[in-house]
Parts: sequence; C-alpha cells; structure tokens
Amino acid sequence: MARITLDLSVDVERAAAYLSDPANRPEWQSSLRAVADLVPGPDGPDGVGTAWTDVTVVPGVRPRMRTTRADTADTADTGDSGGATRHWAEAGDFGPFRATLALALTKSASGTRVEADFEVHGAGLGRLLTALAVPAVRSDLRRAAARLATRR
Repeated sequence: MARITLDLSVDVERAAAYLSDPANRPEWQSSLRAVADLVPGPDGPDGVGTAWTDVTVVPGVRPRMRTTRADTADTADTGDSGGATRHWAEAGDFGPFRATLALALTKSASGTRVEADFEVHGAGLGRLLTALAVPAVRSDLRRAAARLATRR
C-alpha cells in the first residue's frame, strides 16, 4: 500500500464534498476523460454503493468503480485533537486488476490534511503498479487542491 499526505487550503466538509463526488473526478484526475454510467447509492452520488465507470485516456480501459465508505459529518471519527476525520473510499475492477483508494480528511492549520492510501492488486503486478502510480496520484491530489483553492 502507498500513502500520500497533502494539505488543502479549504475546510474538511468542502474538501470531502469535492473529492467524494465522482462527477468531479475528470477535473482533477489526469487519467480520466469522463465518468459514465453513474448510479447513485441510497445516500446519493457521494454515498456508499454509488457505482460508475471511469472512462480513461487509454482506449478500452474502463474500470467499474464503487464507493465503499463515505462518512458524513455526523458519522466522522473524532480524533484526539477534537476534530472530526471524514473517510471516503472506493474500489475498482478491470480485468484481473483491483484498485482501492481510501481518503482520510482531517482539520489542519491550513484547512484540511488528506491522507490517501491506495493499492493495486492482480496479475502478480500489484506492487509494481502501486509504486508506479505514486507520482500520478500525488499530482492528481495537488491538482484537486489547486481546483478547490480557486472554486467558490
């Protein structure tokens, strides 16, 4: 598993709302052209059970994604600092591969600290693909931070 930590200059609720909405992903995830076949979960498009297809920049690669965890402000964990930590996670499958991404968003001095844990499994290449993804995931999260900083 790989972890990337990044600080965002917006509050936790705003960061969680933006990062957890699949419709926003093509704005900040460099590998995506679009999100298709979005089926909201019982709690809405950012809730557990939401499913969609990532239309990637690589022709024919279209992993089916789903939200596997989505804390609300009321269900967030309260840490030692007294601030709530929001969690959101997804899993996606494409052929023999399965990828997971889990975000933990906590109040920080600058706004929100995001810890992103991600991993690729499958075909004996999971560790290599996870390691190769680190720069792209870091870049994508930085792009999301920049977009959030300029959005009203």
